[in-house]
This record gives sequence, C-alpha cells and structure tokens, in this order.
Amino acid sequence: MTRIAPSPTRRQQRRAAGLSQGPLFFLLVALFLVFAPHPASAIKFKLQADRYPTTKCIWNAAHDHSLVVVTANVGPGVSQRVDVEIVDSTPRRNVYLSKRGINGETRLAVTSHAEGDIGVCFQNTLDVSVPQSEAEKYNRVIDLDVDIGAEAVDYNAIAAKESLSGLETEMRKLEGMVEEIVDEMNYLKSREMRFQSTNHQARTGPNYPHLESTNVRVQNFALFSFCVLVGLGVWQIFHLRAFFKRKYLID
Repeated sequence: MTRIAPSPTRRQQRRAAGLSQGPLFFLLVALFLVFAPHPASAIKFKLQADRYPTTKCIWNAAHDHSLVVVTANVGPGVSQRVDVEIVDSTPRRNVYLSKRGINGETRLAVTSHAEGDIGVCFQNTLDVSVPQSEAEKYNRVIDLDVDIGAEAVDYNAIAAKESLSGLETEMRKLEGMVEEIVDEMNYLKSREMRFQSTNHQARTGPNYPHLESTNVRVQNFALFSFCVLVGLGVWQIFHLRAFFKRKYLID
C-alpha cells in the first residue's frame, strides 16, 4: 500500500520561500545598515588655550520660539578658563546666555527669538601665570550636545510630573514632532511666498531676460540630474541582480 505524501500547505510554502530568500534578505539588511546615514547628536573637539583666545562657534539651524538645550561637558585642565556664550545669526546678533568658567557637565536652555542659526561659542583663556610660549601645550576637550525643538523636551520629567503612562508619553512625543513638522511646513510656505514675490518683482525689472535664461538653465540641469539618477538606479538593479545570480542567491 503506497502512501501519498500530503501536499504542503500555503503556510509551509510561504515559510520555505522565506527560507530560500533568507540570505538575500539579510544581505539587503546588512547593506542598509552599512550605508544608511547615522545622524550625529554630539560633537567632541579640543579647544586651544591662549592669552587672547579666539572664539570657536558651533552653529545649528533653529526656528522662531524653539527650545534649545545645550549640554557641554568640559574636560579637566589647569590654568585655563572656558567661557560659553549662546548667540544667533541675526543682524542684531542676540546674546541669549553667557557664562564664565564652566567645568564638568553644564546644561543650558534658551528659547530662540528669530529664524536663523543658533551658535554655541567657546573661549579658552590661558592664565597669566603661564608663559605665552607654552600656550600650545594647553587645551581642554569639550563634548557638546545640542538639542532643538521636540528633541530638547524632557518627556520623562513630564511623564513623572503628570503621571503619564508609557503610551501617553509616546503620544506626547508624537504630538511634539507633528507640531514641529507643521511649523517647518509653514516656514517653507512663507519662504515660497517670499520667493514668488521676489520673482514677480524681477519679471517687471530690466534684468528679466537674464533671469529667465537662468531659470531655463536651472530647469535643464534639474532634468539632467533626474535622468542621471534614474539611469544609475536602473543600472544598480541589473548589476545587483546579476551579482545575486552569480552567488546563487536568487533564481
């Protein structure tokens, strides 16, 4: 009596197909992890000391009424004084905060008053007891972290104060991110309106033919860039397909 083996179910077929494509999936995941951009949330640098120090500024873009939290961790160093100042890039160059002689971890919070860049500026002043000829031997390491907007809000403190659950805390984070996206879209909309107004004024001026020629060149360059990107994408697809076939990862 011959026994007929049962045909595989649909779930078993899917599982077998997933196992056969497993190496390809893991290879694609590995390529994504290698080539995906990793955002840097902090910067670490050495600040040279001098009798008359120069100012070193780290700039970050910030919208109007944005919360900016600066965390600076200043390493040890004798006969040196590190000063910090938070300013913006507006013509008035508003000074939000200034602090002298910071050591260890220092946390500062300000709110921006205008659209532009927020700069965290440092100076490392050498003590008068140290000869100027030995100034090159003195520096301090600074670990700087700048959080702006929704990233600067301490949601753990809010959850502890308002007795929020984990889900409510995550919803509060998403609400902050959505508000930030809406503000960004409104800012881009206002910039677009300003650009349209400037373009309309330029069309009525004597330099209109030159501007129109520049506009055509920009459009042609954009179209050329798009075609190049599409061509590179198609070439990568065929190249990877041939590579996977040589490695017997796909049929």
